[in-house]
Amino acid sequence: MSGIRWGYALNQWDTNIDAFVRRRDHERAFKTISISGFSGVELTAVSFGPWEPFGSPDEIAHLYGSLEDLRSFLAECALDAVSSYVYDPSVGFDVEMGRGPDPLDPDAREQIAATAVWFADAVHRLGGDVLVVRPAGSAWQTGALSDEQIGTLAVLWDEVGRRIAEHDVRLALHVDFLSALRLEDGLDRLLAATDPDHVGLALDTAELAVAGIEPVEFFRRHADRVWHIQLKNAHDVVDDAEALTPHAEQFVRTEGGSRRIERWFFEPTDEGGLIDFEAFAQAVADSSYSGWIVVESDQSPRPAESAMVSGWYVQKVLEPIVERRVARV
Repeated sequence: MSGIRWGYALNQWDTNIDAFVRRRDHERAFKTISISGFSGVELTAVSFGPWEPFGSPDEIAHLYGSLEDLRSFLAECALDAVSSYVYDPSVGFDVEMGRGPDPLDPDAREQIAATAVWFADAVHRLGGDVLVVRPAGSAWQTGALSDEQIGTLAVLWDEVGRRIAEHDVRLALHVDFLSALRLEDGLDRLLAATDPDHVGLALDTAELAVAGIEPVEFFRRHADRVWHIQLKNAHDVVDDAEALTPHAEQFVRTEGGSRRIERWFFEPTDEGGLIDFEAFAQAVADSSYSGWIVVESDQSPRPAESAMVSGWYVQKVLEPIVERRVARV
């Protein structure tokens, strides 16, 4: 075996508060993901209480009884595991819909680490092995990060990486297209400052492409630090000036910015996208990558169709390219 497992992100089903809260809806989604050829599902940390039943380990336990009961439910739907949790420290879990701590605040280190361990323990108990985190805030909030700020982030994420490793979970930093780390080589500087034994990367093909970073070249340059992969397509690029727009999360990401972009992310099969997925699969095949590859299609208007067409593309096109390396070993 190549050590690569294919998962699918649940976020495209959960597009609005209270829209995805019933077990029967979860069962349909899980079985659709399974019959589409995927063996795991990726969850996102959200603090909307019972309106987001997968938003935290506590909410899972409230609906399913325990994390172990959810894993049994996944098995009944022919899924092996929750591959990963995506955690943004700016999301607060002390109160519903609360605001979380700032990674650039040294005094927030313990709170962020404790929350990361909470999610890492859940990932481990659900059969996965990766915690995906947003390592820094948005570009408009901070501008380019100073060396001192990079150092603060490095201390934080080294600490988190060490602590979650005790739960057999790896830490993978996820840079989105609005991240401050897109400015002035911020990501390369943070990678150089962190411990490669405890801090890796979650490479998101579409987020990088929208930020103007070519994902195939980026993967080849940083393959040894990539511990998690998220595959999705994109059509439009956001330059630094647009990323620096005040309140870009709302105005650019949610509302589409001044260009009124209706949808930022698409299925890997979508025509006319920015990403050469076959070239990316070949880059993976040429590397020693071992871990999850999670396909996404954020806010698809037809989530079941998106999962099935993505599953066909993985099985018939991408997986055969990736698996070629097995024959060479």
